[in-house]
Amino acid sequence: MARPKKRFQQLIEEIDRTPWGPAEQALVSEAVALAMEIGDERLEYEARMRQTASANMGGATDVMLNSFAWCLAHHDADPQRFPADLDNGGADLMWQFKWMASSLRSSPAFSQEQIAAVLDDMEAHYRAAGLGLSGVLTARFEDAWDAGRMDDAEALRVQLEATPRDEHSHCDACGRSQIAGFFADTDRDAESIVLVEEMIEGGFSCGEEPEHALSRVLLPYLRAGRFDEAKTAHLRSYRLAKDNPDNLRIVANNIVFAALTGNEARALALVEKHIAWLAHDGLNVDAHFAALAALAVALDRVTAAGHGDTPVRGADSPALVPFFGEHDGGWNAADLAAAAWASADRIGAAFDERDGTDGHARSLERMRALRGEQYDVPIRSDAFVATAPSITPTDADGWFERAMQLAQYGAEHETLEALPRALDVDDPYKRAQLLSMRLGILVALDRADEALALLPERVAALRAAGREVQADVEERLGLATFGLNTPETTAALEEEIAVSHALPAWTRGDLAISRAALHLQAGEADAALDHAEVAARSFAEADDTRLANTTTLVAISTVLSKGDMEAGSALLDRFLAQDDVSAGHRAKALQTRARVRGGGSSYVEGAADADEACRLLAELGATRALGDAHLLAGALWEDADEPEKAVSRYRLAVRLGSEAGADTTGLDFRLARAMLRVGDAEEAAELFGDVLQREEEAEVAPGSRAMTASMLARALGASGEFGQAVGAHGYASELFGQAEEHADQAMSMAEQAKILARFDEHDDAIALLESAAEIVRRAPDAAGAVTEVLHNLGQAYGGRQDERAFALFDEVAALAQEHEAGWLLADVTDSRARALAELGRIDEAVAAALTAADGFAALGDPGSAGGSELFAARVLAGNDRSADAVPVYRSAIEHAAEHPPLRQVATLELGDVFEALGRHGEAAEVRAQLES
Repeated sequence: MARPKKRFQQLIEEIDRTPWGPAEQALVSEAVALAMEIGDERLEYEARMRQTASANMGGATDVMLNSFAWCLAHHDADPQRFPADLDNGGADLMWQFKWMASSLRSSPAFSQEQIAAVLDDMEAHYRAAGLGLSGVLTARFEDAWDAGRMDDAEALRVQLEATPRDEHSHCDACGRSQIAGFFADTDRDAESIVLVEEMIEGGFSCGEEPEHALSRVLLPYLRAGRFDEAKTAHLRSYRLAKDNPDNLRIVANNIVFAALTGNEARALALVEKHIAWLAHDGLNVDAHFAALAALAVALDRVTAAGHGDTPVRGADSPALVPFFGEHDGGWNAADLAAAAWASADRIGAAFDERDGTDGHARSLERMRALRGEQYDVPIRSDAFVATAPSITPTDADGWFERAMQLAQYGAEHETLEALPRALDVDDPYKRAQLLSMRLGILVALDRADEALALLPERVAALRAAGREVQADVEERLGLATFGLNTPETTAALEEEIAVSHALPAWTRGDLAISRAALHLQAGEADAALDHAEVAARSFAEADDTRLANTTTLVAISTVLSKGDMEAGSALLDRFLAQDDVSAGHRAKALQTRARVRGGGSSYVEGAADADEACRLLAELGATRALGDAHLLAGALWEDADEPEKAVSRYRLAVRLGSEAGADTTGLDFRLARAMLRVGDAEEAAELFGDVLQREEEAEVAPGSRAMTASMLARALGASGEFGQAVGAHGYASELFGQAEEHADQAMSMAEQAKILARFDEHDDAIALLESAAEIVRRAPDAAGAVTEVLHNLGQAYGGRQDERAFALFDEVAALAQEHEAGWLLADVTDSRARALAELGRIDEAVAAALTAADGFAALGDPGSAGGSELFAARVLAGNDRSADAVPVYRSAIEHAAEHPPLRQVATLELGDVFEALGRHGEAAEVRAQLES
């Protein structure tokens, strides 16, 4: 028995240090099962007390109720053996009582009498234990509020406010959040905001706080016109809540926010991401009610924005049938909105019947009234895409033209989708052309068996069109002219070409272009060009502009594959200058030229080409190709240092990829990076967090995850969430370490240290930098990282009057000279000056600062020069050498001509120095210059 008990104790210890979540839940389940196996009810009590808390945090209401009931019964039977408080730092039994009434209230399956009985039982236990009644009043307040007895709730709130707090009161975070939600529900927006802002400023947090509180004040912020605060609250609240299904209400509040602020696409994306949560906790019906109403509001807005026909992915899950009913096929936004309203009405009526009030009906009235509210708070993480072409064909001939254009671009899947509607054309030659497209695409998709079965139909269509010779050739060659690349098809083509002089021009061209394509696949560029030239002459002779242009594009690809960018660019320019180029061919050529221009650093011109290709592809309905085209455009705009334009292109690429069911992890990373560059740090943090989570689930290599974690840390820091940024930098450094990427690991540690130093955690910062310095020396070739880490450590030592700083400065200076990094040399000289000043070595400090200033000035950086001179002047003035400081101040002011804040500070200080020297006229003159 000793070994199972030892294992049990290990489990308990592991549970107590494991964060809430699936891993912790699994440990709890194992502990309960082991205790039952051992047959020791005292051990089972310890496990079940933890199970109650775990289930509460994870939204497993049925488990929580059963576990609590078991524990309460054993406590009542033997309080000594089963104490209310296990002294493990977790919630005690009396605290857990507060969860019970709330849980019963959350399902209309429990009667009002049952809820009242639990509340009375709770109060009896509190009184018997000699506890304060703050926790009981809180539970009664929640019951009245949730039931819609608002007068009772207000009276209980006032009573609760007057009741002394005790150890069973809600914590500061939860208490403020709860009352803030009540105030928001009773139209006291300003009071609600005050409570939440006090909570945030005080740094109060708890299991689901501050994310719940932030979600509760989203509408109050909007109605107060405080859009920036609303956006920040939304992004933070959602980012903290999005991974726990028990946070369904919080996510629901955030969905409503997105819907009301012109972010309908984001609202739909959040609906799709979280709709499965409805089935997570069968007993938390009140959360289902809130979520369904939020979904309905959001999908109504999606419909009003013109996207009611958009499919809602995930809504057709069998697990959601109890909420939306049976439905033939997938749900679109408009139909699902109606079903969500109906379900919310049904659930609300059940609650109101149970409670004898109209509380839930009034709540739905408030939600429906939101139709009249609209705010402009753009969030750019998602967008709708017009996936349909601007003009949809209406007959087979129109679909023939559409299919031809798609094929000329190379949009294989879209061409296959268009072909069935085009094949109804009456013209047999058009039908033969369509069948040729299908054959080529099937071969390209490695579906040669299907292609071979289709070949007789193509041959028959050719004969019906009077193309007997071509039909005979294709019967002989099989799939050789449709891209099948085998030794047999190559040999057959060669033999046919050798005796092709008597064939019609079009057939000769077809044979030549087929052979050119095979040469190109084999990397035989010169041979491919030779055949392409034959094909071009043959198609020109046959007066087939379409295939002549196709051949030209093949020739251009061949030239580019040889690395001749200049010749390829010239050919592309001439090709695009023609008037007889179809939209499909033009889009293909533009996309090719965009890549060529990007490779030649002509990013703006390349991005313009890519944008025009996007426009043409959108008109053609080439949705898959359009996603790639937007990705190319975004990358080129990003390279052109136009991240704002990159954001919009990446966003569309993400949406298109998502609609196609593709993995958009890489696209989301690019979008988040561009958002960070334009200052949308909070949105970037949300996206980077999503990307990292997906990479974790996919077990991506540590180095790649480290880069994402590092970018997440940067975004969090830029968002002002420094505590989380430190953690993210720490995780990045661990991952870089696993990948043995020492320079990046050290840089992540240095970034951690910077944040810690900012909050006066200097000992921890120095310890991190010392470790980083050891690590970065393992990557001597990464001079930038080496100098950054050593310089930072030197500065930290200098601030502590630690002589070790100077050896590090010497090392950085030597590397700067070795790599001709003049600015770095000036900068480390400035750092040396500051360290010398800390040690009281005044003359050396001033000399070093002036040397640094000269270095900055010589490099054309007068602002930094002025900064070094200002420091030198301050050192002199602060050490009774004010007269010596005067010319240094004047030089600093001169260098600061284009830097007003620096100039202002230096001028004011010089005026004070003059006053101290008794030179009042000069002081007045200097200050007058500043005023002018």
